[in-house]
Amino acid sequence: MISRLVVLDTETTGLEAKDGHRIIEIGAIEIVSRRITERRFHQYVNPERECDEGALAVHGINRQFLEDKPKFCDIVDDLIAFVDGAEVIIHNAEFDVEFLDAELARIGRNRFTEYCMKIVCSLRHAREQHPGKRNSLDALCERYAVSNAHRTLHGALLDAGLLADVFLAMTRGQDSLVIDVLDDDALTANFGPIDVAQLIAVAISEQEMAAHETLLDGIEREAKRRTVWRTQITVQ
Repeated sequence: MISRLVVLDTETTGLEAKDGHRIIEIGAIEIVSRRITERRFHQYVNPERECDEGALAVHGINRQFLEDKPKFCDIVDDLIAFVDGAEVIIHNAEFDVEFLDAELARIGRNRFTEYCMKIVCSLRHAREQHPGKRNSLDALCERYAVSNAHRTLHGALLDAGLLADVFLAMTRGQDSLVIDVLDDDALTANFGPIDVAQLIAVAISEQEMAAHETLLDGIEREAKRRTVWRTQITVQ
């Protein structure tokens, strides 16, 4: 079965949904079989109210910009269609889900969890992996060598993209732990012999090589040791 994830983020008019604050932007990115696809969901939403000064300082989206944008009821069906059947990854999921549930309740719809397979809180996951450390999205970008130099203000789609890269890096290897403990004979028995003649060599650009080296640097900083790639594999 193909694993489908949706990484989602929202921006809001303020911090508390119970005080009547509203969603003003939703961004989501699809991951299928641990690969980020080209599918995106991005929508600004008219909240029909002002943004708090604190929130405005974070995302820079004012009411004037949002006045001609659709209301949540106008975009909800597209959002539900995008997350349908997916595990939804959200950083500090409790915050975003509370706002999504409040918006859905206003128009008489079910809670957000009714429309997706599962919700995964990447903040909780990061705290379990890195107890006692800073686990904000910016901190995780630094830890996993994900460039966020272009993030001067928060944005839902921008943050969803950063989180997608971070989440894949943070969960790297979790789907291959069984393979790690098998010897060569067990690997052949379980997965069959590898036909090297069927492998396709793909030339990479200098930019791709630089990005690869940056990723390896991040892994080595986190693991505090050299990667197998650099000690065992020669790139020709």
